Amino acid sequence: MMLVPTLAAAAPAAADPVRILAFGDSLTAGFGLPQGDGFTAQLEAALAEAGVEAEVINGGVSGDTTAGGFARLDWALADDPDLVILELGANDGLRGLDPAETRANLDAILTRLREADVAVLLAGMLAPPNLGPEFGKAFNAIYPDLAEEHDVALFPFFLDGVATDPALNQPDGIHPNRGGVAVIVERILPHLLPVIESLDRRAPKGQS
Repeated sequence: MMLVPTLAAAAPAAADPVRILAFGDSLTAGFGLPQGDGFTAQLEAALAEAGVEAEVINGGVSGDTTAGGFARLDWALADDPDLVILELGANDGLRGLDPAETRANLDAILTRLREADVAVLLAGMLAPPNLGPEFGKAFNAIYPDLAEEHDVALFPFFLDGVATDPALNQPDGIHPNRGGVAVIVERILPHLLPVIESLDRRAPKGQS
């Protein structure tokens, strides 16, 4: 049984469920998994166990890059989330795209989320080691740098504890299986719960 931290009151009891948009690629979309085994379903269940009533919206698109995410961001924000888990960049790394472009796209997404008055948990990614140390240094610095610049919470590595472990991944060695997703959810919760706790949903977004 997975042990999770608890949050006594993320919002007033009368408030609607916290709306969380998992905005990412195949890792949040639940590629290769039954609907109930994917990231959003397992996260919603774990939050309920932790005492948080939440609706976790699946905003993952398999194969998406940071550029693709920025292009569809306004459409995704139509779901009116209180909080966005931003998980993009894995495909940029796998394709060897210029880290400067990845940084610029994520910076633009974070800027737009701030304008929309949406809380953010930025989920980091690490560069594939086969692309060399220079690429890795530039890519890996993107997430902590942007988290500091935009003053948002950071989950340093979305696949922490899962990457390269055959027991926690599907046969492709890239996408987590049900057990791998459970590890991700367990490790992201301590970063997510404080962001939920900080939400002020008593007034509509954009009003004080």
